[in-house]
Amino acid sequence: MQLFYNQTISENSKEVTFDKEESRHIVKALRMKEGDTIKITNGKGSFFSAEIIAANPKACVVKILSEEVQHPLPYQLHLAVAPTKLNDRYEWFLEKATEIGISQITPIICDHSERKNIKPERYEKILQSAMKQSLKAYLPLLNEAVSFKDFINSTSSSQGLKCIAHCEESDKKSLKSVLYLNNKITILIGPEGDFSEEEIKMAETNGFIPVTLGKSRLRTETAAIVACHSVAFSNDI
Repeated sequence: MQLFYNQTISENSKEVTFDKEESRHIVKALRMKEGDTIKITNGKGSFFSAEIIAANPKACVVKILSEEVQHPLPYQLHLAVAPTKLNDRYEWFLEKATEIGISQITPIICDHSERKNIKPERYEKILQSAMKQSLKAYLPLLNEAVSFKDFINSTSSSQGLKCIAHCEESDKKSLKSVLYLNNKITILIGPEGDFSEEEIKMAETNGFIPVTLGKSRLRTETAAIVACHSVAFSNDI
């Protein structure tokens, strides 16, 4: 099934017009025409069946036929991950995390971060593409990049399980051993140089549990995917 994305659709929509990029894909690339039916998601939990009524490659118009609501994930996972030195590795993480199942992503700028600038428009496109490819009806929320300190301060009073995965030799629990504690989970993943000692102390002071993701030392993007999969697997996704 080919899935398309249009964030403007609601349960009351009768007709919807796609933007130029999606219209061109529908009409030019897939050669679809008036009368053909397509599946659309609004990224907010719904699938829509629609009929093309104007196969315009600049503004394709469809008529909504029906709506089907997809059940949300049984957990709320928020990964705060430092941008990687090589941008394509972070983009790979965004794609795979969306396919596996994630609620929110926040790029965090840490003491040892080598990359401090991100491309949110590019990241949004990757999330949308991965959502459509994996036939999901929920688009993960991509938050603005923030400093590690600001992120910790913003989550200091938040509810749920909070974890920080780091490589320092210290007393750490395995992530899988603490996942049963809550279905609302926030996990911090650091940059290539890991979190600084000050960052680890700050996180622990604000209720983050230090965890390990296994015996191997993992790259940032790999660690993020291991964490994402561990949460999904513990919920039988």
